[in-house]
Amino acid sequence: MVPTAVFRPSAYRDVLPCRPAPSCQSDRSRRHLTQVSSTQADQTDGGQPKRRCVITPVWLRGATFAWLVLLLPCLPGLAANYSEAEALFLSGKMDEAEEIAKAEVDRGIWNRRWSELLIRCQLATGQYEPALETYDAAIGRYPTSLPLRVLGMDVAHFNDLPDRAASEAAMIQRYLQTGQLKYATSDTLIAAGRFFSENGIDARIILKNFYDRVLETDPTNLEALIATAELAISKGDFAVAAETVAKAQQRELEDARLDYLRAVALQSSDPQQAQVALVQSLRLNPVYEPALILKAEKEIDREDYAGAEATIERMLETNPKSPAAFALKAVLAHLDGDYDEEKAFREQALQWWPTNPEVDHLIGRKLSDKYRFAEGAHYQRLALTFDPSHIPATFQLAQDLLRLGDDDVGWKLAEQVNTEDPYNVVAYNLMTLKDRIDGFETIRASEAKGTPRDVDDPAAELGFEEHREPGEILIRMDRRERKVYGNAVAELLSEAKQVLCEKYQLELTRPVIVEIFPKQSDFAIRTFGLPGGEGFLGVCFGRVITANSPASQGPRPSNWKSVLWHEFCHVITLTKTKNRMPRWLSEGISVYEELERDPRWGQSMTARYREMILGDDFTPVSQLSGAFLNPPSPTHLQFAYYESSLVVRYLVDEYGAESLNATLESLADGIPINEALAKNIAPMERIETGFAEYARKLATDFGNGLEFTRRPSPEETEIEDADPAEILKWAGENPDNYWARMTSARAALARKQYADAAEHLEFLVEKNAATGESEGVLESLAVCYRELGKVEKEREVLKQLFSVSSDALPSLQRFIEMEKSQNDWSSVLESAVHALEIQPFALDVHQSLVAACRELDQSEKAIDSLRALQAMDPVDVAGLDFQMAQSLAAAGEIDAATEHLIDALLIAPRYRDAHHLLLALQEPPQAEEQAQPQEATAADEKTADEKSADEKSDATEQDATDSSNASEPGESDQSENPAAESVVE
Repeated sequence: MVPTAVFRPSAYRDVLPCRPAPSCQSDRSRRHLTQVSSTQADQTDGGQPKRRCVITPVWLRGATFAWLVLLLPCLPGLAANYSEAEALFLSGKMDEAEEIAKAEVDRGIWNRRWSELLIRCQLATGQYEPALETYDAAIGRYPTSLPLRVLGMDVAHFNDLPDRAASEAAMIQRYLQTGQLKYATSDTLIAAGRFFSENGIDARIILKNFYDRVLETDPTNLEALIATAELAISKGDFAVAAETVAKAQQRELEDARLDYLRAVALQSSDPQQAQVALVQSLRLNPVYEPALILKAEKEIDREDYAGAEATIERMLETNPKSPAAFALKAVLAHLDGDYDEEKAFREQALQWWPTNPEVDHLIGRKLSDKYRFAEGAHYQRLALTFDPSHIPATFQLAQDLLRLGDDDVGWKLAEQVNTEDPYNVVAYNLMTLKDRIDGFETIRASEAKGTPRDVDDPAAELGFEEHREPGEILIRMDRRERKVYGNAVAELLSEAKQVLCEKYQLELTRPVIVEIFPKQSDFAIRTFGLPGGEGFLGVCFGRVITANSPASQGPRPSNWKSVLWHEFCHVITLTKTKNRMPRWLSEGISVYEELERDPRWGQSMTARYREMILGDDFTPVSQLSGAFLNPPSPTHLQFAYYESSLVVRYLVDEYGAESLNATLESLADGIPINEALAKNIAPMERIETGFAEYARKLATDFGNGLEFTRRPSPEETEIEDADPAEILKWAGENPDNYWARMTSARAALARKQYADAAEHLEFLVEKNAATGESEGVLESLAVCYRELGKVEKEREVLKQLFSVSSDALPSLQRFIEMEKSQNDWSSVLESAVHALEIQPFALDVHQSLVAACRELDQSEKAIDSLRALQAMDPVDVAGLDFQMAQSLAAAGEIDAATEHLIDALLIAPRYRDAHHLLLALQEPPQAEEQAQPQEATAADEKTADEKSADEKSDATEQDATDSSNASEPGESDQSENPAAESVVE
């Protein structure tokens, strides 16, 4: 997750003018002399003397000139170059910058920037008391300097002087109300903008009235561009931040701040470039605290806790009192289960500024990044006790509560942030999304087989937990999508709850909320706060699941059942461990359980995975969580899931499912993963050694007898990208090489030489190298057989494909048509059910399933598909109502069937088949009512002992008559016709 607010002490805020002092010694000397000699100088704008034209006698000017000539050789030793000193500060050479600045301040140079630089050096190195002394002396000399007073607020805070900080803020407010900003310099405007940005002023106002004013006169003003990027990042507008940083970097300046801001701006859209920018930032300034904080956060995310500890120590070497460093140490202590140490580190972080909301906000945000949302929300509440108006903490709390399922309070807080900070992009996106979510329908998994309602049941609405059953599954879907496959979703999740709760010995006590979004952008905003997140199908936060609808995934969606099973498994394991499990274990169990539920789900060995396991991409178990962060390619990310699932399978096969379950229980007790594994399974070192052998064996068994070495090429890294003629020649010399065979087959397919392609692919199938990948061996071989007219061979290959692939939708649709032509309706039904697990909006698949059910005399199995067809804007509405009535009648739901028949007749009054079925449905109750009085009378008038043989014979005849009446609906069933035969008027 990308931080929405940057923890950045004001010691690193630059409120200095863009234009440095001229490096020419003589020019600087003349300006300095003019400033100190003019007693008529006005104290204006920030305490800077305003030079006025002072006419002096000729003899005085001559004497001054002669004095300057004599003084010139000594000037380099008397006055330092401010730009050079500031450059030392910005490159991390704090001691040198501080020494120069202190010397200039002690000399009494009439330039507030030296005092500001000295204060920034002192704050950055934890010298809070000396910083206060420097500030007191400086503000007495420059009482109207706005940049200095903004810096003074932080000085007061870190010296635990809240009243002094409030007084400084009041002084700034009064200054800003005087109207002097009309004549302000660029550094004053930037300082005012930064002050307002931390006091809840609309960002658009800050941009227009402060930063844009500076950029209008100086479009390349570095400080204004940095301030603009910082503001955009604080509001979650990373696109604007990246664009602004790019403008600044066009000046070809090396500044650690620019690269740091670029790293944050690109984190969600381009993690690779973000990492490059972060490395560059720390190269330019190895002690730049914001960059070190970001580095430590990344290390915590990938569970490199030793690396994070080392980074934090680097921060403390520069500033032994760094609040951020101790806050991150508190995070590490919490993740390690040492809560006493966590408390001690938090107290250290607050030692110098006891009410600093940034400390708790940082701790809470990092815990939320580790899916500890309850603990994260606790820390955000602590931050808000220090500063109730702290918007970052308020919004983080809103997001935490939404991920915990506490929607009522979460949405209210998000709305509050959106109102108070309308420029906050993430808050605006969330509130816009809420308007669409309010139109969703909420259903209970326990009502899976119920008829969809047109309106939500108030008892099932989110936010009314008193009406919910413990552990109930609540599903929120678009109304149309709910009618298409809502029942199937509910049935699957009910099954997942029953199977997985029993397997992992867990009883859910709180509701599980599942939200399915028809638009990918809505899913991304709900999940990540911003558009993006392509490639993610679902996310689980603990007891809240968000998922992409198949409708949003293009022509070849993933199997939505496997996705929901995977995410619900996260609900179980995260709940069982109280969200205290490493990423690799969480993902590994979920993929493993997919395969346990259905061998076609999950992932299986491929040639590329074989290559990665036996090559440099294989990751040790202890580092496996880091493989999910910033992977070099989508393939590497998928491999991280696959390798994690192999680890879980290895642990279960080698040590048993009970040991794995016990490990999860240890994690719930706060025991770190390595200790939990050592306690219940084996030490990490032994696990890594055993797993490496296990994985290598699986890899070498794939395509046994084949060669997998890539063709050496100085220019081409992938054999598939090489010249086909070269490949064919190489394939002839290496007939047992997988990559050569595969590329030769694809080249032959491109030339429509299907027989040649089939020969290569058949060879790979024989060598046990066939996979269910898209456009892999089996899919490509099926295409060859289809083009060659070898229908039976195509059918066999497709069956093999469906046994190992869960999302081969185009092949399934082709297979269904093939089976329909052969009247193999059982196969059609089975294949259609499989296809609807991938794309429930496939009209042709639903129609095929209905036809198969009719032909197999299993009309009751077509109810869900008929309901889906009714929700997809049908042409023959009456015909669908009639078919629905047939299916409902077959299922014994006579009243519901009657309603659909009436609906059909309202549309087509002369629909004869509907009339016949309606009459048939009404006859059995009438016959039964006639028979019951006769049987009652016979029971009253006669006893069994008094019945004569003739009377028994009469009774038998009466029973036969009743049986004949009861069989009339069956006669009507024989005349049922499909919807295509209906007449619509």
